[in-house]
Amino acid sequence: MRSILAQQAAPKASAVALGLMSMPNYEPANDAESISTVHAALEAGVTVFETADFCGMGHDELLLRDALRGRDRDQIQVGVKFGILRDPAGRFHGVDTRPVAVKTSLAYTLRRIGTDYIDTYRPARLSPDVPVEDTIGAIAELVEAGYVRQIGLPRVSPAILRRAVAVHPISDLQVEYSLVSHGFEADLLRVASELGLRITASGLLFGEQAEGWSAAAGGSAPRNSGGWAPRAVQASLAHSQKLAHAFAQVAAEAGATAAQIATAWVMSQGPDVFPLVDARRRDRLAEALGGLSVQVSKSQLARITAASVARPLSPAFGPGLDGGRKGAAAGPLSSRETEVLKLVMTGMTNRGIARWLGISERTAREHVARILIKLQVRSRVEAAVIATQWRLAPLAGSE
Repeated sequence: MRSILAQQAAPKASAVALGLMSMPNYEPANDAESISTVHAALEAGVTVFETADFCGMGHDELLLRDALRGRDRDQIQVGVKFGILRDPAGRFHGVDTRPVAVKTSLAYTLRRIGTDYIDTYRPARLSPDVPVEDTIGAIAELVEAGYVRQIGLPRVSPAILRRAVAVHPISDLQVEYSLVSHGFEADLLRVASELGLRITASGLLFGEQAEGWSAAAGGSAPRNSGGWAPRAVQASLAHSQKLAHAFAQVAAEAGATAAQIATAWVMSQGPDVFPLVDARRRDRLAEALGGLSVQVSKSQLARITAASVARPLSPAFGPGLDGGRKGAAAGPLSSRETEVLKLVMTGMTNRGIARWLGISERTAREHVARILIKLQVRSRVEAAVIATQWRLAPLAGSE
């Protein structure tokens, strides 16, 4: 496997990045442990750190400022996502990537982190009513002024990616890419490779997520389900068990943990795939970094890849699982429906989903209705149970 320091990336770039996005958002916030985790990452040779200005309402960036105080800034790469609108209660109100908003967001980020520049600046999402050329053009002006070193993008369509690159070079795409979610469009991968872009892989199985595979392997019902699950959940569980068993078997053979196998799998996908480790504690970080030295054979990797899903949440349910409801047509969810389901998992209303995705409330309602039909369930709660059993993570930043 690759060592901590990557040979194919910039001289100061490590082979993995530490994501700070969950530090102020989950569990009781523990600033001291968060800062210690960043210090441990630095000591291990990690030099790339990713955060977002809307995580913890800026608290994430303040944590990074405190953690990096006294360090050589030129030996560290900082990536920041921006563009998400939130209110004082933490609710989400859409996306704003207008040029004036881009520059305003960066001004506050520079002050909070206590730095003169950001290495990689990227929108968390693109505003549907703002041309990508305007957003990338605004960041390009910040690059020209020395406030930003390079521009990144979230998952976008191949057409949008080409339009963005026509304005300014793009360094990488940050997308959810893991054993349970690695089926994003082949065209996007092809175009990214053609343009020489790196894939920053988020959504790896770490910590509590990875621990959950033991329950799936044992056939346990979803947590908080009271031991009951509709037939659609049982079908989903059967598929989940297949991957969990393959995963557990390879981990046992390699003498590694689930998190380490997850890291090893992503690292095996090619030199242009860059894992983003989202660890909130030092022990989780150490476990994940251990995946860099795990020896996994090609046949072992092939076994867990074959058992994994081809697209995010692609159930293959049989007929009649909805109790005979008319018009039921089980099938794989589209990329947009998967996004909507991730928002449903957070309890977001149709209005909130509409604002988040930049669509009409009617369209959001129609997406939810189609999801219920495809998953053969009658409620949003049941749909969320299925998604939880599949270990599908709520949309980043939407909790």
